[in-house]
Amino acid sequence: MTFLAVNWGNALLITGVGFGLVFTVLVLLIFIVKLFGVIFVQKPKAQPAVAAAAAPAESSDETDLAAIAYVLHTFYNQHDEESDVLTIRHDDVAYSPWNQKSITF
Repeated sequence: MTFLAVNWGNALLITGVGFGLVFTVLVLLIFIVKLFGVIFVQKPKAQPAVAAAAAPAESSDETDLAAIAYVLHTFYNQHDEESDVLTIRHDDVAYSPWNQKSITF
């Protein structure tokens, strides 16, 4: 009696080729993605030193202080209170295809 007559040589060969192909393509994709990163990286342009020295950078202290004030204001529950009541309105619809019993699959 022959039970599960399988040519294991061919099965193992196909399995090995499949795994090898998948890992080869994955390694190839990694190299392609790294190559795109090298090609498309934007190099910073050299800015004139005179322009950088003449114009001091703007300070964002006001923005930072506003953000901190907002967080503290919210943290200490000093914000608008919302009602804890959830209102769900149910509309009784006489005809709806969702509750139609005559449609069967």
